[in-house]
Amino acid sequence: MIALFNRTAVECSKLVTEHYSTSFTLGIKTLDRRFHDPIYSIYGFVRYADEIVDTFYDFDQKYLLDKFKNDTDEALRDGISLNPILHAFQAVVKQYGIERRLIDAFLHSMEMDLYQQAYNQNGYEEYIYGSAEVVGLMCLRVFCEGDRAMFERLEEPARKLGAAFQKVNFLRDLKSDYVDRGRVYFPGVDFRVFTKEAKRLIEADIQRDFDAAYEGIIRLPRGARMGVHLAYTYYLTLFEKIKQVPASRIQEERIRVPDFKKMALLAQTYVRFRWSEV
Repeated sequence: MIALFNRTAVECSKLVTEHYSTSFTLGIKTLDRRFHDPIYSIYGFVRYADEIVDTFYDFDQKYLLDKFKNDTDEALRDGISLNPILHAFQAVVKQYGIERRLIDAFLHSMEMDLYQQAYNQNGYEEYIYGSAEVVGLMCLRVFCEGDRAMFERLEEPARKLGAAFQKVNFLRDLKSDYVDRGRVYFPGVDFRVFTKEAKRLIEADIQRDFDAAYEGIIRLPRGARMGVHLAYTYYLTLFEKIKQVPASRIQEERIRVPDFKKMALLAQTYVRFRWSEV
């Protein structure tokens, strides 16, 4: 039965999400139930592509990414894939009208990771758009459920939220990106002499993204608002923690929010939404 295959494909994407990201799993679980499967399916797709360029160094990464791109093309064209992650994703693309340009931009940014080691401002913005902003837009397509006017109103804040998340990740992973992958995403930044002023300028830019994103979060449909707000709160907490750390320490360790704190944020968010509006 195709229904069993479809269900199994989504469950695979859910498993990927749960194993790779505690924070996004918690965020998804606090969405309205009708949004769970499509967001799991989007996350599974982007996580698999990201793994190719960030993890599989002992293999031919270009070959693997090219194959993944070709398999994605076939899944979108045929409406089926024997890769369960791609099968679940193509169904969401079709159901919610996710534009092909968003998918292509994402895959292009993944390809940039195979070649780019340092970024100028234009390349930095191009990479963030494809690697993070379009993922927010894919999710927004799901949340808007065909309401084009709502999508257009919330498009810019959704992009800003994706950008904020990605830039926080860049700060958090500054050491591993440089040491393990030879990458420095922030334009004009020399990892070897990462200064307090350079860190301050990056943080100011991230704060502007968070501020703009919040204006969109409070206008999301009720069924999406709590889950997105939880992800926002988690990343904002991580960001505040990073801001308290000297630039020199960022170069030495990966700052994180412990699991017990994530659970506390979940409880606080639930109480806030249970008894009041954001």
